[in-house]
This record gives sequence, C-alpha cells and structure tokens, in this order.
Amino acid sequence: MDAQHATIDGLVEDFSFLDDWEDRYRYVIELGKGLPDLPDADRTDANKVQGCASQVWFVSEPCGDGEPRLCFRGDSDAHIVRGLIAILFALYSGRAPHEILEIDPEAVFARIGLREHLTSQRSNGLSSMVGRIRADAQAALAKVH
Repeated sequence: MDAQHATIDGLVEDFSFLDDWEDRYRYVIELGKGLPDLPDADRTDANKVQGCASQVWFVSEPCGDGEPRLCFRGDSDAHIVRGLIAILFALYSGRAPHEILEIDPEAVFARIGLREHLTSQRSNGLSSMVGRIRADAQAALAKVH
C-alpha cells in the first residue's frame, strides 16, 4: 500500500495478514519507504519532534476545501520510525483538528498489535509524535476560535 494514500483500516487489514512480527516490521519499514522525501528546508528545530531518540521532523499545514483540515509531512533518520510516521499520517492526516483530538491512538495501535512489539524507547517516541500531532491540532483549533 502506498504510504501517502494509506488508510488506517487498510493498514489494520494488511497487518492482519502478517503472521509474525518479522514480517510486520518489514511491512512497517516498507510503509516508511513510501513517504515522500522531506525537503532540507523543513528539517528545522521548529519542526523537530522532541522526545524521540531518532531524528524526527513533522510539518503540519492546513489543507482541503471547506472545513479546515490538517495535513502532515514528516521524516526520520530511522527506517522503522519512518514507518511509524506513515502509520500516524494514515491515522491523522487530512482530518479536521477536532477529529484529530477525538482519535484514540492506543485503540488503533492495539488493533494493529503495535505497542507491545516496540521497544520502550520507540514507544516513548511514538507517544511524543502523537503528542506533537495533537498539539498542532489544538493550535489549529485555537486559531479558529
């Protein structure tokens, strides 16, 4: 599945076909390879996600017509983390800020069986990435109100 056009339901279904975690890790890495490259100009301290052991950058920007939505772009210097970014973007990108804040990422990670197979360091980084996405959504909501 193309990381740019992945849906969370599609990813959950894809993960269900993979029996062991070696295959699932390979799939996560493949998802990361599908992310578009992030230009060097976007690799700034302001875009860097704090709390990640790897280098991670997120850019959020308004997108879509009608109701304001947030689209995300990002990158990491670690292959598995790029894959986690692709999963997060499938979950959050293109949604309205209030929708982003209503999503329970832990429920989604449980459907995939993701959290229990991550090291504590990666799990903390994943939480930091979710926190950044939620903070960007809250900032976007504050601009509207």
